[in-house]
Amino acid sequence: MGWLARLALIGLAFAWACPARAQVDLAPFVAEDEFGSLKVSPTGEYYAATVPVDGQYGLVILRREDRAITASFRFTRGTSVHDFWWVNPERVLIAVSETFGSRDDPLPTGELYAMNADGSRRDLLVGWRVQNQRVGTNIISSKREGQVAASLVDTLPEDDRNVLIAVRPLVNDPAWRVERMDVYSGRRTRVASAPVTRADFVTDQHGVVRFAYGANTDNVLRTYLRDGDDAEWRLINDEGASGRRMVPLGFSADNAIAYLRLEHAEGPDSVVALDIASGQQREVVRDAIVDPLPIYDHRGRTPVGARFLGPRPRTVYFEPDSPDGRLLRSIEAAFPGQTVLVSSATADGRHKLLWVGSDVDPGSYYAFDSERKSAEFILARSRGIDPGKMAKMRPVEVRARDGLTLHGFLTVPQGSDGRGLPMVVLPHGGPYGIFDAWGYDTETQLLAAAGYAVLRVNFRGSGNYGRAFLHAGAQQWGGAMQDDLTDATRWAIAEGIADPQRICIYGGSYGGYAALMGVAREPGLYRCAVGYVGVYDLPRMRQENHREGRSARTWTRDWIGTDTAALAAASPTRLAGRIRAPVLLAAGGEDLVAPIEHSRAMERALKAADVPVETLYYPDEGHGFYTAEHREGFYRRLLDFLHRHIGGAVAAP
Repeated sequence: MGWLARLALIGLAFAWACPARAQVDLAPFVAEDEFGSLKVSPTGEYYAATVPVDGQYGLVILRREDRAITASFRFTRGTSVHDFWWVNPERVLIAVSETFGSRDDPLPTGELYAMNADGSRRDLLVGWRVQNQRVGTNIISSKREGQVAASLVDTLPEDDRNVLIAVRPLVNDPAWRVERMDVYSGRRTRVASAPVTRADFVTDQHGVVRFAYGANTDNVLRTYLRDGDDAEWRLINDEGASGRRMVPLGFSADNAIAYLRLEHAEGPDSVVALDIASGQQREVVRDAIVDPLPIYDHRGRTPVGARFLGPRPRTVYFEPDSPDGRLLRSIEAAFPGQTVLVSSATADGRHKLLWVGSDVDPGSYYAFDSERKSAEFILARSRGIDPGKMAKMRPVEVRARDGLTLHGFLTVPQGSDGRGLPMVVLPHGGPYGIFDAWGYDTETQLLAAAGYAVLRVNFRGSGNYGRAFLHAGAQQWGGAMQDDLTDATRWAIAEGIADPQRICIYGGSYGGYAALMGVAREPGLYRCAVGYVGVYDLPRMRQENHREGRSARTWTRDWIGTDTAALAAASPTRLAGRIRAPVLLAAGGEDLVAPIEHSRAMERALKAADVPVETLYYPDEGHGFYTAEHREGFYRRLLDFLHRHIGGAVAAP
């Protein structure tokens, strides 16, 4: 027998003697969702739905009776349908956004298109590309227009011809105004001017612009109210003076009460009712832990309650015994243990579209008939995910070293006793205002399927826990925010959940920064780190932000800091010599949020310090990887990297 044959037999015998490595099927975790948002037309004749294609969203119109597609609308790569609204029974208004990576927050371009349900009369109504703009081969506009951006303020349900839009010139720190726009011709007339730059607006039940709120270049939020179209704006809250923000949510059905979300010096925000005639305020709802998110009636105009995304989501209605309150509670009772949202409804409120999802289910849409009290399944957003095979999330509470209470979520592999597990700490991106909540998360489920406990903690600076918690993270990159992640990791060890010899930290964007700072600050705590589209050099980031205008410079000063020495001391690129754990870096060459040079500089610093480092760079990707092929490539590398350092499953071939 030749030596090659003998070697083959030895290898075969070794394979028989050793158990096969556990493997994870990546297909369900990298596949695009079937649908995004789904909305029913005012008369119930059509559905409109966003559909993901190659990492971007297009729009399709379906006839409700037979689900036949009557029209479609999509853009080239990097440009997506950001949102859409039925503005009358036959016409849809479409807002456009641009993203350069899957982790980008979609940035609206300020362009508004419109299309009829049968695909006719497609047009770009307002936006910077309005002159001779062509989308695919179908949309051409030759209207003259200045360099402006627009966003929807009010669909004006009683007016099938017009909507209200906010319009601003394309300059840094612009002043906004409100205009009435014809949804067929694009013709516009001015309705109101903002008393503050970068303003948002809220209308009353008659479509009159009553609230304006926004900030000048000092980034201090000011809220204004007026009595009607011809009335003067009056300031009702100045964050600089009151130390808290006030954001209008909408009006009661009779316009007598305005509902506002109000910050407090300590603890979470509340919803207050402002009596317009007397000026008196009263608190309507407030949770002990988390901030409120408004729930609206079937028309999407009148606030009727609030959702609280706490340890488990819950809803509270302003008038529990009202028809809306009773109906919505009965719908929720029909889907126990799940989150239920009314995504849209017909004008008469009879037919509602429900989105239903949970921690193990990406969500499905149901058609609900309010008269028959019956719900009919329409479609699942991701048919490849089997909720029965996903791992449950459980809320956790951690005490930080300075006594601050942190809230987060722990997910352990299905069937596990939750003891002595390899663990991945997964800090979220942002960091400010972003937060982890109970619900389905692809990466959490992927890591749990590979055998890892997954710990996600809302460190200080995260949203959803009130003003004081948010501001406690200001200028704490690499400081108290990082300590919170360390304290949560040590909590998991003390609780017996995590094997202290098998813990890695992985995150994207700010989470990538936190992962690298984790192994720099705590070299004995983590066995490896993965930075995905991260920022690693804070002085460089400050310079990048300063090019974006005065408000961006103010934000950087307030939230990041300006002390060059302190920023350098909190930059992983300058701390590579303290890192002992192996590192995997992944980045996209077209990333505008965290430019790839951050990752390349981190790579150079690690190599200079003789730290094992692996990289995965895609030159044509941005802030996160769009294509299924690239996402699969990254997750394959991620699981292999984690397997080699803390165990767990690898990706199936």
